[in-house]
Amino acid sequence: MPDEHTVHHHPLPSGRNQKFPVWYEPQHVCRQTGARLGVVHTPHGDFATPAFMPVGTQATVKAMTPEELKQMNAGIILSNTYHLWMRPGSDIIREAGGLHRFMNWDRAILTDSGGFQVFSLSDLRHITEEGGNFKSHIDGSRHTLTPELSISVQNDLGSDIIMAFDECTPWPADEAYAQRSLERTTRWLERCARANRHPERQALFGIVQGSMYEALRRESARQITSFDLPGYAIGGLSVGEPAELMYQMLEATVPLLPADKPRYLMGVGTPDYLIEGTIRGIDMFDCVLPTRIGRNGTVLTRDGRMIVRDARYARDFRPIDEQCGCYVCQNYSRAYLRHLIKANEILGLRLASWHNLHFLLDLMRQVRAAIAMDRLGDFRDEFFERYGRAGK
Repeated sequence: MPDEHTVHHHPLPSGRNQKFPVWYEPQHVCRQTGARLGVVHTPHGDFATPAFMPVGTQATVKAMTPEELKQMNAGIILSNTYHLWMRPGSDIIREAGGLHRFMNWDRAILTDSGGFQVFSLSDLRHITEEGGNFKSHIDGSRHTLTPELSISVQNDLGSDIIMAFDECTPWPADEAYAQRSLERTTRWLERCARANRHPERQALFGIVQGSMYEALRRESARQITSFDLPGYAIGGLSVGEPAELMYQMLEATVPLLPADKPRYLMGVGTPDYLIEGTIRGIDMFDCVLPTRIGRNGTVLTRDGRMIVRDARYARDFRPIDEQCGCYVCQNYSRAYLRHLIKANEILGLRLASWHNLHFLLDLMRQVRAAIAMDRLGDFRDEFFERYGRAGK
């Protein structure tokens, strides 16, 4: 098994006839849970799975440098097509030599399609068969994002994994709407596949939709996997539905995705969802959670979320998490972090974000180790026996 902390920059191993620039190498299946351990190979190095991808919305993981992310062993990050298209513009990033060079990140990058951002604009957008017509959140100017334009922007960005433009069905949605939406997503995928100018170096992933209807999820999975793609994602989950309903949709969908391709659950990153998603066969996750809650003075610990800005921590000179090996916990106290955040010091936001990112990346390291030892079920039980005690 390769060292998961090392990103390998090398050509594909001789003797392998890999048709895609990104491919999945299975390594072990947990006998206790069926969870998968593997490696995803990309043009910018390999990363061990299951993996959490920090989100770098605007060509930066908020408050963190690329070097700090490497110290945490992040092998891949996500950036947002919509935001980079709006500002600074994909033409500028293309002229800079692509997103890797622009932001000084030499490991793997996945870009989303921009679809979720467009659909989340709600009253500012209108969806047609052509694409999403919307007003910019920056200056109110009108734009239409189509499958072809989404892929063109992602081609300019030069990311390793590019996502198909899909319609992210809101929750709740009636079954007829969800049916029309998933069928449109399939038609848009066909347009995306035709539009990809660089299939030899940028891997297009399709996205399964279907809202919270098992039959529609299965139908969407059949349609999307009829395209021979390097990987597949599950979208439209963790959009407000109860956790058990999300797990039910995963159990209906994941078995229909090819076992020899990476499986990506979009927009999911709480510790419980990471563990439960892995048990249900997911390889890749992303979420803005660690930096977003960090900026609000909340940190993740093995005992659950801690609102470190609370007055109870004013004289608490212990580290955030006494079992955490991150830079923040090795050097600073809860009291100091609270002081920085209360004083609106930038360092406070940085340190809280740093710890949270490390916490989730290290959680996935522990999950991978548990899979390798065939004890992920035991690990889950042990983790949740503690999780939720913060502040008690």
